[in-house]
Amino acid sequence: MAAWAHSFFIDHAFFRLAWSNLGTVEPGVLYRSNHPTPFQLRRAVRALGLKSVINLRGDGRTGTDALARDEARRIGLVQFDIGLESRGAPKAEDILRLVEVFRTMPRPALMHCKSGADRTGLAAGVWVMLHGGAAKDALAQLTLRHGHINRSNTGILDAFFHQYAVQAEGRIGFFDWLVSEYDPVALRANFRGAGSLASFVNDRLLRRE
Repeated sequence: MAAWAHSFFIDHAFFRLAWSNLGTVEPGVLYRSNHPTPFQLRRAVRALGLKSVINLRGDGRTGTDALARDEARRIGLVQFDIGLESRGAPKAEDILRLVEVFRTMPRPALMHCKSGADRTGLAAGVWVMLHGGAAKDALAQLTLRHGHINRSNTGILDAFFHQYAVQAEGRIGFFDWLVSEYDPVALRANFRGAGSLASFVNDRLLRRE
């Protein structure tokens, strides 16, 4: 009961009951959503045949995490935890960890953050880039359709892919750029995309992580 109370009233799970935000990154292989309730996770397993779940919030301390983690264990899903940021320049070591999870995960897999908008969009974009997509295709995973507001502080995730497009696309592959040339300090220093109203909506009104 304590986990359910925390999930609903502190972690805002009541919003996610009305809007599941489930989407397809690659059919039969990788899907995305906001943080599922146990019921939503069971339903996704039945519909999609999921074998694993990737939690992009890290090893959390929320009621939502406790409930979903217990359900994943109960129904036999392999769980991976990676703590990505939604308002910071992506860390190369975190993205490389994500790449390794993508390589080894039992498929199909579902990945989620809290709202399924920002960190999940970043991870979906990384998947697209690793599988032959261009930066514009990765950016299509960071859209308002999934709740991503690129005029707010979370626009730094868009800037990550824009940086690759400007610096390296057509010259070296995304993975090689990430390992040898990507500079998160420069990305943060050059980011100027946050609007005060959009950030207020995202951070205060929607209370995104």
